[in-house]
Amino acid sequence: MKFKLRQLEAFQAVAQTGSVTRAAKALGISQPATSRLLSDFSNSVAIELFQRKDGMLIPTSEARYLLSEVGRVFDSLRHLEELNRDLTDRTAGHLRIACLPGFASSHLPKLLAKFLQQRPGVNLTLEPDRPERILEWIIGEQYDCGITDGFSGHPAVEHIDIAVKTVCIFPRGHRLGKLERISPLDLVDEKIIHTRKSSPFFNSLSQSFSDHGVLLNSWVEVRQFSTACLMVAEGQGVSVVSALDADQFKSKNVAMRPFEPEIYHWLSILRPASGSRSLLSLDFVDTFLESLKPYTVDLPPQ
Repeated sequence: MKFKLRQLEAFQAVAQTGSVTRAAKALGISQPATSRLLSDFSNSVAIELFQRKDGMLIPTSEARYLLSEVGRVFDSLRHLEELNRDLTDRTAGHLRIACLPGFASSHLPKLLAKFLQQRPGVNLTLEPDRPERILEWIIGEQYDCGITDGFSGHPAVEHIDIAVKTVCIFPRGHRLGKLERISPLDLVDEKIIHTRKSSPFFNSLSQSFSDHGVLLNSWVEVRQFSTACLMVAEGQGVSVVSALDADQFKSKNVAMRPFEPEIYHWLSILRPASGSRSLLSLDFVDTFLESLKPYTVDLPPQ
């Protein structure tokens, strides 16, 4: 059977009004046009749709069964229209984000809470993991975007690189608090908490010490800046971390100063190179980049 939605509308309108004339008025079309739509639909389904009684068109038992199904069709269409409107307005959908563990417990929860508040129909998956795993997920198109560091490029991945400022952090009351800026020369006698020695950021930090002719006094090696911040807050050691992470601990027992020479923690936002990008994911990336502006500098990609 092949029939048009306009035929279903005419069928439903006649059943609800009991008259072709009144149905035509409700549909905003002529009576002959309504009669033609009803006739074409009747021929398509090959059953008698109405019986005339006391000047009214009364649906047959078969027609009443069809009406319940037609009602479901229009309910589904209304749902599709609402869904399309929500998707166009970015208020519905499913957003999948993979990120470094530190983001999942510090910067992102507050940002995402506000993002979702403005989009009540959106579902979210937030999955923290190590950079290697995040890259695998993006290559496999399992997530809409990934937030990672140390990204060196991949043909299946599009990326936006972000240079985040860094600061030296130390416990409040520490002698370093008397300085306006801190260089490797000021940290010669300090126990340093730092990121993994295999990380690009540690290489930059270590190189800054070498350039000043001093050794970096490695004490604790951690994967996340937030771990270094927590240890410093407990009065142990000093560290050089991203300004973004340090800011999360400014209300705790942590003081900070600019570090010289300037080194940067490079973040990357990853997205699958193939396939379409949801409007939601594009909105999230814009929101995330805007939230980082106080902590970033404009530099060419690495």
